[in-house]
Amino acid sequence: MQSVREIRVPTTAVVDPAFARKPDPLADQLMTISLGPQHPSTHGVLRLELVLDGETVVSTIPDIGYLHTGMEKTMEKERWQQVVTITCRMDYLNSMGNDLGYCLAAEKLLGVEVPKYAQDLRVLFCELNRLSSHLVWFGTHAMDMGAMTGFFYAFIQREKILDLYECATGARLHQSYFAIGGARWALPTSFHGLCEDFLEGFPAFLEECKKLVTGNRIFQRRTQGVGVIKKENAINWALSGPTIRGSGVNWDIRKAEPYSGYDTYDFHVPVYEDGDVWSRYLCRMEEMEESHKICVEALKRVKQPGPHLSNHPKLKIPDRDLMKQHIDVMIHHFLIASEGFTIPPGEVYQSIESARGELGYYLISDGDIKPYRVRVRAPSYVNLAALPEMVEGSLLADVVAVIGSIDIVLGDVDR
Repeated sequence: MQSVREIRVPTTAVVDPAFARKPDPLADQLMTISLGPQHPSTHGVLRLELVLDGETVVSTIPDIGYLHTGMEKTMEKERWQQVVTITCRMDYLNSMGNDLGYCLAAEKLLGVEVPKYAQDLRVLFCELNRLSSHLVWFGTHAMDMGAMTGFFYAFIQREKILDLYECATGARLHQSYFAIGGARWALPTSFHGLCEDFLEGFPAFLEECKKLVTGNRIFQRRTQGVGVIKKENAINWALSGPTIRGSGVNWDIRKAEPYSGYDTYDFHVPVYEDGDVWSRYLCRMEEMEESHKICVEALKRVKQPGPHLSNHPKLKIPDRDLMKQHIDVMIHHFLIASEGFTIPPGEVYQSIESARGELGYYLISDGDIKPYRVRVRAPSYVNLAALPEMVEGSLLADVVAVIGSIDIVLGDVDR
């Protein structure tokens, strides 16, 4: 065997001092960068002040308020029945849920019992709204990590849900369909067939998502073990929704404190233990399956029509025939339409399970035609507060995945 010839490289080359490598003065220092407020991965006008050690996140400070519009104060200037046109514009992906939480709180103060048909209407549209919101989350979350195809798949299904909104309410985004005491009107007959067609094809879409994204090994590597928050810390931060259920806490307002007849529906609350981005992803994917089951049951119930609004005299508009016969009925109609109605003095807190977690309304009435105080417990705001703990020690590229996993909406954060 021929021996390998040894080659020696001369080391006597002279290096010009001008080109010699100098020590990096920033090598031992931390670097602070600003992510947002105009950045696609923050899903809104959110700014993060990130302190980095190389590519590793040392600390994070969320900077919010860029979308503040003073909605709570605006609600206090409107009549009770007019507030519904404002609530749907906070978390614009959960507009139906926003309206429902407010209506339930006002109904508690007023002592109103909502008809069974109206409750089933509310459940149907809130679960359709949950599906619509999760579809936006799925598409954007996958696209943040490079899986662009899932975005288009998700928005095809979301358009079908918006078509259902338009058929039933006349609006695609800000419906203002719920009213204090029930819903504004019953469903049109054409709605049932459209909704059945959508619900029939939705499970096949979820199976496509599992093949396209859930089973993707690259997506799994980007999400497993990333953005971990332990069960105890999730409770201490008062997290809710899929964010806390992904950390092993079985907490869902629909089960813990049922409203609108949710206790009469058979559904499962998905819970995962690892507390990472992957667990929160699986929670939402399984949640869509459960919401689909609820929608199927609710659609069967609303096929049997009934009263869509309470008969409470402060809420029910008098019949036109009675207005023509009795002057006091006409006066009553005029006062409701022009001045609104009053609610007895008191205070109440009502929460619902929105697509992002516990959405709560604290209302105070002083007996006037307007709320004295409206305070909103927004899930996006609370969940965002735990972001610094989730991303500490992660790589900069993982921050994008963590933001997507808590599914914040800045209209819900800033209000």
